[in-house]
Amino acid sequence: MTRTPRRGALRGAALVGALALTLAACSGDDGSAGDPDAAADEGGELLVWAWDPTVEPIADAYMEANPDVTIELVNAGTGNDQYTALQNAIGAGSGIPDLAQIEYYALPQFAIGESLADLTDLGADELEGTYTPGPWSAVQQGDGVYGLPLDSGPMAMFYNAELFEQHGIAVPTTWDEYVAAGRALQAADPGVFITSDTGDAGLATSLMWQAGGQPFQVDGTTVSIDLADEGSQQYADLWQQLVGEDLLAPISAWSDEWYQGLGNGTIATLVTGAWMPGNFVSGVPEGAGKWRVAPMPQWSAGESVTAENGGSAMSVMEASENKALAYDFLEFASSGDGVALRLEGGGFPATVADLESEEYLAQESEYFGGQKINEVLAQAAADVAEGWQYLPFQVYANSVFNDTVGQAYVSGTTITEGLGAWQDQLVTYGDDQGFTVD
Repeated sequence: MTRTPRRGALRGAALVGALALTLAACSGDDGSAGDPDAAADEGGELLVWAWDPTVEPIADAYMEANPDVTIELVNAGTGNDQYTALQNAIGAGSGIPDLAQIEYYALPQFAIGESLADLTDLGADELEGTYTPGPWSAVQQGDGVYGLPLDSGPMAMFYNAELFEQHGIAVPTTWDEYVAAGRALQAADPGVFITSDTGDAGLATSLMWQAGGQPFQVDGTTVSIDLADEGSQQYADLWQQLVGEDLLAPISAWSDEWYQGLGNGTIATLVTGAWMPGNFVSGVPEGAGKWRVAPMPQWSAGESVTAENGGSAMSVMEASENKALAYDFLEFASSGDGVALRLEGGGFPATVADLESEEYLAQESEYFGGQKINEVLAQAAADVAEGWQYLPFQVYANSVFNDTVGQAYVSGTTITEGLGAWQDQLVTYGDDQGFTVD
């Protein structure tokens, strides 16, 4: 996925109001069943909400192959902006798209509210094994399948090889080595930081995930939250060293200063999802030839465990009157001919066949000094730890991360204390929304 900056993320009461419909079922027609092939032959109109630019050429290709189908694409905003608009449309009962792009962390919120169609009767259950485990598990809730993966975000470490070579510092392979490298970079040049972070909920939860943490357990509307479990605490202890020793550049991700820092040597590494290379090419041209990709640092030497960070699915809305046709387009986009178009646009696949393709793995990236980066990224996809769950109100949870955990970056509180405050706030919110939370 080509990530888009998310300025002005919704916070506080406005977001609470937008998400208050989480447990309110969305009514639509009762027929999720149907023949997708027949629906494509018959034709019809689809309204698709998506922010990813590669969806447009995919829609054009689908309409060319199915001339009786018309697809209208709408960019209703990125991330929280779209989710709020989608909740508003659901609440009003009008203007709801047939399909919507939804990030994996946000999908449970809409699935549990019965706003998304269960795609099993349309053939989604036959696609098991088509996608890598992380994205495939992310679109499942209980026995249902509520979307198909568009891409994935297995994590790797992007690093400025020129900086490490210049200062004679070894590229870290463990998180302890990562902290040590941060100290060494600061000692060599106070203007160089191992990475930047001002409090990122997505990064924090991904690091907990990689460490084996399972702080969120969800069974229908029963939710358990334990942000003091072993994996979560391992993240807190490690990251506290970076925060406490001022080893992190105080630069917000996706800001102009952030892009500049990646290009001018202020930021030495970026541990993030496999969708990132396209953002380097378009946003950090001065870094061409300097950056490389390595496996994500490990919590224990010799391991090979990763987590997901980012990535999105596309879902058929329960209110759609054209579910079979919507599913046919969705399958075309996520596992059919549309995948090649996404790869041409710089997307990272969630499909096993593409990740195992010799041609794909052998591609050399000019930006990354001729490195075969897909080899590293494909291995990262295979190594994603199992068992992670997001909250059915993760959109809200992420929005209040900086009010709780984020205070450790700007005050005397610790990340561990912040996690406790975050948990308290999430328990209260979940209870208020009608969940049973412990």
